[in-house]
Amino acid sequence: MRLQRLWLVLVSLILSCGRSLAWGPEGHQVVGSIADQLLNDHAKQQVSSILGTTLRVASTWPDCARSVVQHSDGSFEYVVNKKFEPPCTSFDHDRLVDYVTRNWSNCTYEDKPTNCHKAFHFADVAIQHDDYERSFVGTNDHDVVSAINAAIAVLQDNPAPAPFSIKDMQEALFMLAHFVGDLHQPLHVGTIYLDAAGQPVNPDQGTFDKNSETAGGNFISEGHGNLHSDWDAIPKRFGPPANATLVAEAKAVPKSSGTLDGWAANWASDTVLASHDAFKGLSFTGTGRHRWSVQFDDHSAYTKAENQLKEKQLAKGGARLAELLNAIWP
Repeated sequence: MRLQRLWLVLVSLILSCGRSLAWGPEGHQVVGSIADQLLNDHAKQQVSSILGTTLRVASTWPDCARSVVQHSDGSFEYVVNKKFEPPCTSFDHDRLVDYVTRNWSNCTYEDKPTNCHKAFHFADVAIQHDDYERSFVGTNDHDVVSAINAAIAVLQDNPAPAPFSIKDMQEALFMLAHFVGDLHQPLHVGTIYLDAAGQPVNPDQGTFDKNSETAGGNFISEGHGNLHSDWDAIPKRFGPPANATLVAEAKAVPKSSGTLDGWAANWASDTVLASHDAFKGLSFTGTGRHRWSVQFDDHSAYTKAENQLKEKQLAKGGARLAELLNAIWP
């Protein structure tokens, strides 16, 4: 029995490797906390009725789904993973298992028809671009923009488009509370592609080499972690709950233009531009297949600029999550 339990934990750890989270749980809770405070009365009532909790609490739900593992017999089980707990303790594990089961093999993730739900969290648009377009390498019909639009459809009483399987409005709202946060982490939409020597390449010019993928900086080592995980972490002063400065900044975020169905792509374009700043002052050295290390022109200056950009993106994420729900439930 002990060996079986050890094996389950090992499988869980293996399956959780690969891409890091977009924001840690604290970052997602900050985004949710901001949105909770900016909802109109009708949207606030709808959120409470559907979720039974706040956006701040709900915001970590899709990352908790990463603790669901598939066994060799094809069955699925929620296995507590310290990487994702404790924000997951209040959620119904059976619902998480059901979500993963339905969104496991309905698309291709990392060249395999498994773990599809993990692909909903990101896009990988090269920093040579100034916007998000579905024709670019690193975008697809199950990326974070597509996931947000699928969740919006369900909240508007429409069916979710393929390949998404969204059970009901509660699941859609769990997804939306998280993925709008994901959309504003610069390295979860914009990324750099590198050759074996660490020189930037444009995957949309010439023949695309999959070996140039850095997975949003997950394959770029930085200190004791990687560049992506460095961007996931937020300074403690930001929250959660969101501090007063962030809430004030969120209130000042300009309203989105165009129709609601185009907002996610527009916001992704804005994040692509933010990712340009995330890669300024950096150079890279190839250290092996799909592996690079980063060097900083001025590490102290980079960290200062990084935290300023994180603050800006968290405020935008919270403001836009509230804006979206206020538009659905005016």
